[in-house]
Amino acid sequence: MKTMQVLSLTLLSVLAASAQVFKFGKCPKPDVQANFNATRYIGKWYEIQKLPTTFQKGECGTATYSLKSPGVIGVLNSELLDDGTINSIVGSAKVKNPAEPAKLEVSFDLSPPGPYWVLSTDYDGHSLVYGCTDFVLFRMELSWILSREPTLREETVEQLHSILTSVGVNVDKMVPTNQDTNYCSAMVQ
Repeated sequence: MKTMQVLSLTLLSVLAASAQVFKFGKCPKPDVQANFNATRYIGKWYEIQKLPTTFQKGECGTATYSLKSPGVIGVLNSELLDDGTINSIVGSAKVKNPAEPAKLEVSFDLSPPGPYWVLSTDYDGHSLVYGCTDFVLFRMELSWILSREPTLREETVEQLHSILTSVGVNVDKMVPTNQDTNYCSAMVQ
């Protein structure tokens, strides 16, 4: 057991240095969006804020969702890199349990599936997404605040921060995504 703890602490140190958000303890089990409707959720969303990740390096982030089949949503994530190129990745999100349709599992090529839980959405303005994965002694948290427009009212952001805070997420770690119209013009297709 001691070897496992040392290995876990070493892994935690290495991963924590890579900009992911890691915490000791198990993942919380927050409430998710009641009566989640995937059909209303599809379409384009702009990333407003996120917990830092190693797999997102750019700005102007968008997520475009499409209905592939019942319980399966197509995912196209795009971002503008510093060199002016657009980086995109295609995946899918699947409902694991039809009784909890807001708890999806998202997967992309060559990566294990991960939780994509919609904690709050009004479908037309905002979405709050949370994902957490347990490792032996710690957890890795991901979260995104999304909007149907490149901006989101500060009052709405504060409400969504309140939800995250209530489940133990340190919202001070959230970083804003540049969605400036001029800067992001290459993303308009």
